[in-house]
Amino acid sequence: MKSMSRRDFVKVAVIGGAVLYLDSATNAPYVHAAPKDLSAIGECKSVSIKCVSEVGWWDTGVLISDMMKGGGPKDSDQWTTKWNQENGAGSCSLVEVESLDGGKTKFLMDTGWNPKYMDERFKATGVDKMLKNGEIAFLYLTHEHLDHLWGLQTTLKYNPELKILIPSTFTPPGAKFIGGADFPDPGTKNAVAHKGELVKLQIGEMTRLADGVCSVGFDIPIILKIRGEQSLYFNVKDKGLVLCTGCCHQNVITFSDYAVNNLGAKGKIYGLYGGLHIAPFGKLEQQQAGWIEQMGAYGFKKVAANHCTGLPAVRKMVELGYPVVQGRGAEGSESDLYIGNGDSVVFG
Repeated sequence: MKSMSRRDFVKVAVIGGAVLYLDSATNAPYVHAAPKDLSAIGECKSVSIKCVSEVGWWDTGVLISDMMKGGGPKDSDQWTTKWNQENGAGSCSLVEVESLDGGKTKFLMDTGWNPKYMDERFKATGVDKMLKNGEIAFLYLTHEHLDHLWGLQTTLKYNPELKILIPSTFTPPGAKFIGGADFPDPGTKNAVAHKGELVKLQIGEMTRLADGVCSVGFDIPIILKIRGEQSLYFNVKDKGLVLCTGCCHQNVITFSDYAVNNLGAKGKIYGLYGGLHIAPFGKLEQQQAGWIEQMGAYGFKKVAANHCTGLPAVRKMVELGYPVVQGRGAEGSESDLYIGNGDSVVFG
């Protein structure tokens, strides 16, 4: 199969507005209307996603303890709070988009936390060789949280000139980290300076990345003094829209509503992949259980939820009869009820 031009794939052309949210746990009205037509982003043939790692951290108690010592979820700053780096793992997925003419483009969504662990995951999934050989077109960073960003050193070790796409809300420390910096207080560093193109996708806007692929930036406050998360929508020919997210801090209902209200995808939603931030610390609250119940209205045909979705949330989806894609429960992942480390899912 021929490869799609990377320059064409990452043509940053804004084609509509997006949204402004005040809180990730509530729905707010959209500020600007997007095209309301899936034809505006075109179509692709299929999307294949391999979970490189969905284990954000090993021990939730340790993570919460570190957070509380730093001032708690709202007041702690991830760039000054001391973290137990041995507790870090990370979130990272390998995405392959097939265009209608058969061209295929691979990219990484996020890059994990612990560099040593991520190196092991890259070697286990072949990502290390793909990076070395230039097979991976770019790195798409959904947001600035440590378990999605701090493994960057491992990625750049294999290709320091890799194009990186970030939300425009990245903080100065985040940008400094990408450029190569040591942060003694939180105990993290990136010893390999980024030498490639750094593209800032505007939060509050929709950006078409290729035929059938667009990125939407949600303006939301997130814990650890981070703001903004961008997520992906793939329009798969003859199937419908696939929603792909790193953590979905905007919440899964807001994420899905954008597809319906701003992309005209009512009755045309096909799949869902990624962390949904429903029960990230193990307990399913009443409000979050309500989100899961509301998910049934969108008609998902495949639900491949992992990472911060939380096992109790996945179990609730299974109980409700949702089409949850299962995995192997191997290579560090907790259960076979969801797509875990080393597992893959195909939409198309």
